[in-house]
Amino acid sequence: MKLLVSRALPDSIMDAARARFDVTCRDTTQPMDLAECQAALRDYDVILPTLGDAFGAEAYTGNIRARGLANFGVGYNHIDMSAARAAGLAVTNTPGAVTDATADIALTLMLMTARRAGEGERLVRAGDWQGWHPVQMLGLHVTGKTVGIIGMGRIGQAVGQRCRAGFGMEVVFYNRSEKAVEGATRMGSVSDVCAAADIVVVTVAAAPETRHILGAAELAAMRPHGILVNVARGDVVDEAALIEALQAGQIGGAGLDVYEHEPHVPDALKAMENVTLLPHLGTAALEVREDMGRIALDNAIAIAEGRTPPNPV
Repeated sequence: MKLLVSRALPDSIMDAARARFDVTCRDTTQPMDLAECQAALRDYDVILPTLGDAFGAEAYTGNIRARGLANFGVGYNHIDMSAARAAGLAVTNTPGAVTDATADIALTLMLMTARRAGEGERLVRAGDWQGWHPVQMLGLHVTGKTVGIIGMGRIGQAVGQRCRAGFGMEVVFYNRSEKAVEGATRMGSVSDVCAAADIVVVTVAAAPETRHILGAAELAAMRPHGILVNVARGDVVDEAALIEALQAGQIGGAGLDVYEHEPHVPDALKAMENVTLLPHLGTAALEVREDMGRIALDNAIAIAEGRTPPNPV
């Protein structure tokens, strides 16, 4: 069976894949474009794609040899699910492995933004720090505040647990489906969460129905000192509306690991000191990426063998 790996994975995963498949791995870190995706569907039995690969509706044309897409990552908004299913392809992802690492990055962004850590480091590195004084770079004290979580799946619950147990925070949340979470209060809308929280963390799954789930109206509901953290996908937040809210001083700051048009980051965001910017580091730890790779490979093997894969989406 022929397997195409979109971008190189950790060595242990590549070795395991080669032991089971005739493997081709692209020699670039850039996403697959439409022509590459169409060719891959024609020439390979299983494809292991990841973030940004152009498996939209137009990819599924002509003769399709592939049996499925074993996606590397929990998010699959780069794959048109209806078109893939109509073409007879199985599609899988890698839940579970990403949960704790992504929650950790959410907490990193919370603390960096609230306590102005990025701004402070830039000050020191630039040689502009003049020494300690009582009102230097006063930030937001996180302990005891209220965190609002948009999307209470695995990652959202892991964020809530860390905030509650580590910082004594109250936890409120919005979830599209009914869900009861111990120690957290479910609210009726995204705006309700934004109005109640000091820090809003977006962990909702990316899907057509969640695009811009947090837009101008929701940002307007946030408190003036409120901080927005996004560790989901870039397009669940209306980036233009976020920039407007930040520039107007409508909210206190933002911590972002993802962007609406990655890898492009608007100059307006880069210019603001109250915005923490990370290069999509959510799962960037070797053991986490190895866990993701093992799950993706297990899915790929099941697809190749005609079995129901462990993690269908």
